[in-house]
Amino acid sequence: MTARVTRPDADRLADHVEDLARLLTDTVSGGASVGFLAPLGHADAVHWWRGRVAGVAAGRLAVWTAHDEDGRAVGTVSLDFPDKPNSRHRAELVKLMVHRDARGRGLGRRLLTTAERAAAASGVTLLHLDTETGSPAERLYDSAGWTRVGTIPGYAADPGGVLRPTTLYYKHIAVAAGTGRPPG
Repeated sequence: MTARVTRPDADRLADHVEDLARLLTDTVSGGASVGFLAPLGHADAVHWWRGRVAGVAAGRLAVWTAHDEDGRAVGTVSLDFPDKPNSRHRAELVKLMVHRDARGRGLGRRLLTTAERAAAASGVTLLHLDTETGSPAERLYDSAGWTRVGTIPGYAADPGGVLRPTTLYYKHIAVAAGTGRPPG
């Protein structure tokens, strides 16, 4: 499967919330801890994605989506940019999701690399994230050169509602000379 990865603007993101909602519900149903409890209804997933559109329009959130040959959303990743002046050098990597049908083919790594490169191009020098301790995502971040900071016990509930530890990571990003994230 060859997925096409794009960075939609706010209007295009709004056009794809139904499809992205299916990806989100599949991710949660598959047991990935991305901030939601199972079962996650389609309407709630649509509502959540619609809430992301304003952040994309304002430049506070960058979203990349991966679509398969049939145009179905099979993956996504986002960068959440802080709005405080003292933190414009960093961003949080959030909601890296790959549909269960598309896992094990390198799409998660491709999405992660896409976000890292875009961060560098925008002048971001530090990325951070959190993920469920012991999850398959930890293997991805470890193998991609992210630095494990530590673990917080009982930090978030998994999709089944069980409190689980969360591992924090960061990664320094090399920025090309002359680049920089615009203020605002």
